Amino acid sequence: MYFCRKYTIMKDIQEEPAYSTTVIELLKIANEYCIFLENHEKTTKEDLIVFIQKIMPIMYLKGSLLPAVEVDDPSVAERFVTEEQWENLFNEYRNKLFDIDEFWILNYDSPDKDTPVKASLSELLMDIYQDMKDFVLLYQKPARASKQNAVKDIKYLFETHWGGKTLQINQWVHFLNYKDLNTDTYTDLF
Repeated sequence: MYFCRKYTIMKDIQEEPAYSTTVIELLKIANEYCIFLENHEKTTKEDLIVFIQKIMPIMYLKGSLLPAVEVDDPSVAERFVTEEQWENLFNEYRNKLFDIDEFWILNYDSPDKDTPVKASLSELLMDIYQDMKDFVLLYQKPARASKQNAVKDIKYLFETHWGGKTLQINQWVHFLNYKDLNTDTYTDLF
């Protein structure tokens, strides 16, 4: 009897999209991202740029692969990061990134999408942090419906919020890392 019940539970988990490998991989990456940003006092600007360059493409890839999830109980959806927490981390990183914090982007959601607008690397990082931290904390709750809501929310937020921000960050960080390369040397290789 015990074996049959355990087998049935395991089969349900394997078939549940909220428990898929892709979700678990994003959960690990999201947790790593949050822990790194929360340890701001131990992080140099250079360490942060290297970390961002490596984690943002992975986050984008994993976000794009998230499964659609049916939610049993939408009432258990929660947000955890407070405005004060967001603001405190934002200020820490804005001060740390002072000279490279602001850059220009095109905002494709704007009616005037051809006009560049100023963006803040710190703000983009914290917006992603908020989505990731809320995902991690909700997913850690024991109820199956909490996990379903966490995945449904992070997938929706990927499509409407943090997915595009990872691309904006990637472009800026790529420029920062490679702006000093001599293009003449590159063309001489061919």
